[in-house]
Amino acid sequence: MKVQNATVLVTGANRGLGAEFARQALARGARKVYAAARDPATIVAPGLVPVRLDVTDAGQAALLARELGDVDLVINNAGTAETGGVLGDGGLEAMRRMFETNVFGLLNVSRSFAPVLARHGGGAFVNVLSIASWVSNPLLANYAASKAAAWSATNGLRDALRAQQTQVLGVHVGFIDTDLTRGIDAPKLQPGAVVDAVFAALEAGDSEVLVDELTRAVKRGLSADPGIYTLAR
Repeated sequence: MKVQNATVLVTGANRGLGAEFARQALARGARKVYAAARDPATIVAPGLVPVRLDVTDAGQAALLARELGDVDLVINNAGTAETGGVLGDGGLEAMRRMFETNVFGLLNVSRSFAPVLARHGGGAFVNVLSIASWVSNPLLANYAASKAAAWSATNGLRDALRAQQTQVLGVHVGFIDTDLTRGIDAPKLQPGAVVDAVFAALEAGDSEVLVDELTRAVKRGLSADPGIYTLAR
């Protein structure tokens, strides 16, 4: 799908990667870019159309889909991350919070906008996943569980929408230099480079994009023996 002349909805568009998706969509000639955030007053970049959306609220997502009937590209970027392991204090509560946004939030938006995309010939969803979809570590084990579920949900969404010719692009990527990764001491990608790679894959008609070499190495390691996901980190 082409970004030029598309009408785009970006969730979590008030900062970080979401703000970069919105900025680049405009720069690439999108007809209109709806920038969604819980507080639309935080959307200040010129040219964007701020809209209110808490992705964890299914009713709010459904209402927005009725209001934005011209959307043909949805970028499911909204996400949250908390550190901690599956057996740590507060681990289950943290995991539930992340599932609400990273999994059920993605599905709330996708279920609401799928009929809108169908009316425009199919359109596309871009789902921002993670290298953590495939491999865990003690610092981000709960987050990894939510992103693994989001990957599986993305694959299910792709199958469900084939008949209406909706492209579903899953984005796997390592750490990105945004507020979400502040305090994590690791190499980080610039948001602009990530969005460049994602939009190139979208326009090539791809179903999956592995943005960086570390992510590509991890995917190769899934079929190793022992699998990379079994190794200590």
